Amino acid sequence: MSEEVPVTPSWLTPDPSWVSSGGGSMENATADAYPPVGLPPQPAVPPPADLLVNPWDIVLCTSGTLIACENALVVLVIWQNPALRAPMFLLIGSLALADLLAGLGLVLHFTFAYLLRSDSAQLLTVGLVVASFSASVFSLLAITIDRYLSLYYALTYNSERTAAFTYAMLVLLWGASLSLGLLPVTGVNCLSQEVTCSVVRPLTKNNVAVLSVSFLLLFGLMLQLYVQICKIVMRHAHQIAVQHHFLAATPHYVTTRKGVSTLAIILGTFAACWMPFTVYSLIADYTYPPLYTYATLVPATYNSVINPVIYAFRNQEIQKALWMVCCGCIPTTMAQRARTPSDV
Repeated sequence: MSEEVPVTPSWLTPDPSWVSSGGGSMENATADAYPPVGLPPQPAVPPPADLLVNPWDIVLCTSGTLIACENALVVLVIWQNPALRAPMFLLIGSLALADLLAGLGLVLHFTFAYLLRSDSAQLLTVGLVVASFSASVFSLLAITIDRYLSLYYALTYNSERTAAFTYAMLVLLWGASLSLGLLPVTGVNCLSQEVTCSVVRPLTKNNVAVLSVSFLLLFGLMLQLYVQICKIVMRHAHQIAVQHHFLAATPHYVTTRKGVSTLAIILGTFAACWMPFTVYSLIADYTYPPLYTYATLVPATYNSVINPVIYAFRNQEIQKALWMVCCGCIPTTMAQRARTPSDV
């Protein structure tokens, strides 16, 4: 009868070099390899395995808590404010909800990994994290598409057709994300064959490769749409310059420029956060040191920390709603202006 594989507290496959070749435990191997500096090696008794907590997992859990708190506030504001029902705010709410679930997934994974230590709990939490981050990426793509349509079809953007298209995008992106998240639960995992594991256990190498390639394709599409948006904005700015003989800072031009700059910040932070982990997961496998995986995975979670900050501080409608929720009033210094399709 084959020996059962023990459940790993962390979702990363342990570094094979940590296990001693003589059958010793991981704690003994670590203690022998790294004796206290300045002291002779002594036969110290390692702490019980139940008390060992990976500090990187604590960092991920802390990031998950921050992500959940920030995005819960954004979801609450959009949910309670009837004025925030335009298509762009629905997509912002979808992004915040996806990041909120991702943060909860990180916290639940840490809790279940060190309390339950069961394969079922590991599969459920990893599936939740995969589905949530996939929905976050898809929501960013949907926001990019919405910004492009709001500029290309500016005259008909506020029609019912736009609202129906937005709901269709939401259904598709969440359906695709849930499908990706269910793959580990439905059997596409490496629990039975450790050699097929990727840098993130229990996801297989093929599964992570598909997710990484999909991310690169989606980012390429977002970048192409952003280039088209820039061309449209430059054409609008040129038309304004021709009509007024100078580049007038009209409200439409200001809000359009602000929306494009916000989109550039979103795409820039998105690439900076996710690109290292995406490239690393394509070239690495389970034999690579877990340190490299943590070093690229932790920055990827920061994208979900940055997203609500961008929306809260750059979107004036959400700023007003946040002031109402937190203080019950709106500062008089905040300009009163109508919401425009160009505002992100």
